[in-house]
Amino acid sequence: MPDLYKTLGVGRLASADEIKKAYRKLAKKLHPDVNAGDKKIEAQFKEVSAAYDLLSDAEKRRKYDRGELDDNGNPRHPGFQAGNPWGAGNNAGAGRSRTAKDFGLDEEGNDEIFKDFFGFGRGRANFKMRGADVTYRLEVEFLDAALGGKRRVNLTDGKTLDVAIPAGTEDGAQLRLKGQGMPGQGGAANGDAFVEISVKAHPYFERDGFDILLECPVTLQEAVLGGTIEVPTIDGRVALKVPIGSNSGTQLRLKGKGLANPKSKQRGDQYVRFVVTLPKAVDAELEKAVRDWAKTHAYDVRAKFTS
Repeated sequence: MPDLYKTLGVGRLASADEIKKAYRKLAKKLHPDVNAGDKKIEAQFKEVSAAYDLLSDAEKRRKYDRGELDDNGNPRHPGFQAGNPWGAGNNAGAGRSRTAKDFGLDEEGNDEIFKDFFGFGRGRANFKMRGADVTYRLEVEFLDAALGGKRRVNLTDGKTLDVAIPAGTEDGAQLRLKGQGMPGQGGAANGDAFVEISVKAHPYFERDGFDILLECPVTLQEAVLGGTIEVPTIDGRVALKVPIGSNSGTQLRLKGKGLANPKSKQRGDQYVRFVVTLPKAVDAELEKAVRDWAKTHAYDVRAKFTS
């Protein structure tokens, strides 16, 4: 099986919501019910489903990204470490300062080569090297990323650090913690820590740049007669007027109710898209009223399909 992200057609920093959308689109296209008897399409559908099963599980996705799981979701050999040029069992990536031997050199016998590479001569007293950078992955709730806040990160040296999440932080954003990486050698500066933010999908808010999209159900009577309803925003619930004769797809804008741009501090907007929703059970009275109305009010909503 190829790379799971490529299977779904998304990047490695795709949000959970983007992964879900990509899967739904492919599943609809490749589903066996609409491709009966096509074994090639059936195999593709199975690959897409398997990729989504793994990447939609936050814990499995983290392990996959670290190289702990293969493309089939099976644990890799204990000696495999994705992105680790030092190889398994070497402590250089786990906090030990790197020495000449880590680079295949002998400090005593290759003094001139060592000097050319690192700018110092014979002897450990002059050995200086900046500490390695480390990367952490931090999963935050949609509203925490939208409104900002603090989250605690456990560092590799056992310390904990409160990280400030700027309001409007996007999925995949990286925060730099200067000097919080691996310690330097010989008095050199510590490396930095980079915190990659993974934003959880929200049940009904959808991010579009710094705007927020919200699909809002409205009743038949609200759509026909209009009215005032309450809708959620990231700041709390607000009143919204439903225009008379609203239809599914009617969209209204709530200015300044979107996400803050961390650079400009300006906020986007929230767009509310109506979805006219009938009651779960249509009673006889409503059915009769619609039948009577339809006898004298016929109209064509699919004219474009015949042109």
